[in-house]
Amino acid sequence: MGLPTCLTDPSAVIVADTSTVINLNATGCAREIIRAIPNRFVVVDVAAAELNEGRRRGRTDADLLAELVGDRILEIVELDDSASAHFENLVVGHAAMTLDDGEAATIAYAVNPQATPVIDERKATRICAEQYPALRVGCTVDILAHSGVERYLGKEMLANAVFNALQKGRMRVLSQHVKWVIELVGPARAAACASLPKSVRQPQQNVLGQQVRSKNDVV
Repeated sequence: MGLPTCLTDPSAVIVADTSTVINLNATGCAREIIRAIPNRFVVVDVAAAELNEGRRRGRTDADLLAELVGDRILEIVELDDSASAHFENLVVGHAAMTLDDGEAATIAYAVNPQATPVIDERKATRICAEQYPALRVGCTVDILAHSGVERYLGKEMLANAVFNALQKGRMRVLSQHVKWVIELVGPARAAACASLPKSVRQPQQNVLGQQVRSKNDVV
């Protein structure tokens, strides 16, 4: 597969944001994915509370998270006083420089122990890089691209998991990860994923259209 992942330190705690939990749940095999990676996984209680709010819209992510916690696949953690100060810094101020509570809590928890926050929003990634440049930040694709995950799932199951995350979880994909995603899931499925940039999906659709026309010409 060959995609570099930032999750290279097995001792680092992985702090999963709300969107990351949603994406992993959407894969249909979150339990297997997390077990395939040696790192300890945690979710801050603030992010877990955001998932609870999703119950009003009929989402089941909070229930799935509770199952993972109950099975000791991951843990719910709280911010201490020092992390709370970072949290306040990230949520108070001008809108362009502040984050929602889940993202802010995820980053704030990761600062002191030098853990790895896993967030998918570009704004959150940018603000984290500006305010905490020493902090290594990951995204859901970093988890899915971990070598241990493919070894555990196999390539076909991994491809299905990534496709589910794109379609059901509407997983966002950073530009440096797009090629890996398309090669893994295939152009036909990539073209059907609205969470991928239109500039990426359109060429896949054009290729598929040409293939269909070529088959018709042969017939």
